[in-house]
Amino acid sequence: MSLYLLGLLTVLLQTGCVATPYYLQSVTGHLAIMHAAKPIDQWLADPQTPAALKARLALAQRLRHFAVTDLGLPDNASYQRYADLHRSSAVWNVVAAPPYSLTLKTWCFPVVGCVGYRGYFDEAQAQALATQLQSDGLEASVYGVPAYSTLGWMNWAGGDPLLNTFIRYPEGELARMLFHELAHQVLYVKGDTPFNESFATAVERLGSAAWLAQHASVEARTQYARFDARRRQFRTLTRQTRQELASIYESNEPLALGATTQEAMKLRAMERFREQYATLAAGWDADDAARASRVGPAAPPPLPHSGYDRWVAKANNAAFGAVAAYDQWVPAFEVLFARQNQMGGNATVWPRFFDAVRQLAALPKPERTQALQRLSCVGPAKSTQTELVEAGVVAVACN
Repeated sequence: MSLYLLGLLTVLLQTGCVATPYYLQSVTGHLAIMHAAKPIDQWLADPQTPAALKARLALAQRLRHFAVTDLGLPDNASYQRYADLHRSSAVWNVVAAPPYSLTLKTWCFPVVGCVGYRGYFDEAQAQALATQLQSDGLEASVYGVPAYSTLGWMNWAGGDPLLNTFIRYPEGELARMLFHELAHQVLYVKGDTPFNESFATAVERLGSAAWLAQHASVEARTQYARFDARRRQFRTLTRQTRQELASIYESNEPLALGATTQEAMKLRAMERFREQYATLAAGWDADDAARASRVGPAAPPPLPHSGYDRWVAKANNAAFGAVAAYDQWVPAFEVLFARQNQMGGNATVWPRFFDAVRQLAALPKPERTQALQRLSCVGPAKSTQTELVEAGVVAVACN
């Protein structure tokens, strides 16, 4: 998520420095969101608020309460207000990578450190930067972000609000979104995006599973299970392609292999990825059709996969590199949580887990990386590690 904003706000508000156009759009864009937000209770009391939106806001309130009481996530001003931005994304991120590497270009900001993306509140500006990066010989990708976190630093001003960009997500997905963003307020390590995002992703997965099991309807659990199964299949496919591309780039240095040959191997890997995705999507459509035929009018609507379609059509090194940042260390954090869970005491599992994560965060980065790798390789149970791999989470090579 677009955590760069925190550093920009800190610089501009505390030092009073003259803003560049980029910094200015970051601050004004965020302030516009804050200005558009108003308390959920006001939306619920307003007779002009559509009933469907009221239902989603009420659900978000229940999720917010669960996040505090059951997951130990921060109890503060964040997600107590709602804003309609009248657009599809809160921010558009730009990522870039060399033609024969999955390593993302980084941009550095105060407080948050260096991150592998640059965010804009205006899509046209993001596309302009992507075009510039492509002219510099990089592969670039632009993607919309439904939410971002200010790490709790803006709670004094009302906190991060709920947004129209994600409020209508299915129940399980809305839970994931809220728990992920709140996890960033628990802990953030400067300059270590894979650590931060993997931690938040682990919290969202574990937390949403707990919510669905305890509070969701059978219909909501079924809907989530169908959607999540397809997400896991897609992640498995992207993970396999990332590994294939990395092998091509690492094992075939330009001096050892002609650039033309290396390019051909890369293109073939990308072509194979799109062919395999087409087969996967066709299977999803066939499953939806069979379900509709079997159940009739009472069948749930088909699950859309247009978002995956768009991503696959434009996939490149930058896109694959961005996906990797969100799941690299998820196995380690899930194993760490499982170990805390084995100690018993449901009420203290999450606090113990957060304390263990803070201990990891306090380590120097090389030691932190080694500790995460050991956790990824040595799980409390073989089935746990197998499930993580099947979920499409990046596996770490274990000796």
